[in-house]
Amino acid sequence: MEKRTIVFNEFEIDDLAHQLVKQMKDCKIFTFTGPLGAGKTTLIARMLAQLGVKQTVTSPTFTYLNVYENEQGQLFYHFDLYRIATLNDFVAAGFDEYLYAPNSWAFIEWPAVIMPLLKEKVCLCEIDYYDNQRTITIQI
Repeated sequence: MEKRTIVFNEFEIDDLAHQLVKQMKDCKIFTFTGPLGAGKTTLIARMLAQLGVKQTVTSPTFTYLNVYENEQGQLFYHFDLYRIATLNDFVAAGFDEYLYAPNSWAFIEWPAVIMPLLKEKVCLCEIDYYDNQRTITIQI
C-alpha cells in the first residue's frame, strides 16, 4: 500500500480534491476519518463539484446517505456513519449494496464500523488539523 501525507490549508482544498479525483481510476471507495470540523464534508463536496455534480453537497449526518449524480450518469454515494452503531445495522439498512455498485463511487465519513466490508479499491483518507494547518494522510 502506498501512503503519503500532505500538509494543506483552506485555500488548497481544490488542489487536494483534484489529487483525490485522479485516484478514482484505482479506487471505488474513499473513506474519510478525522475529528469533527476537520473538513471531511468540505473535501467531499469539492471532489463532487470537480466531478460535475451540480447539487449542493451536505453531510448526511441524520439520513446516513446522500446520493448525487453528474451529467454522465455516474453515481456518488456519500455516507456519514457517525451514528451507525454496528456493521449489522449498516447491512440491515441495505447500504452494503451501494459500496461496489457499477458506475458509482462511495465517499464514507466515519467508516470504522464497516471496515471489514472494504476489501478492495479503497482510498483511506485521514484528516487532522491544528490552527490553520491541516494534514491528510492518504493510503491506497
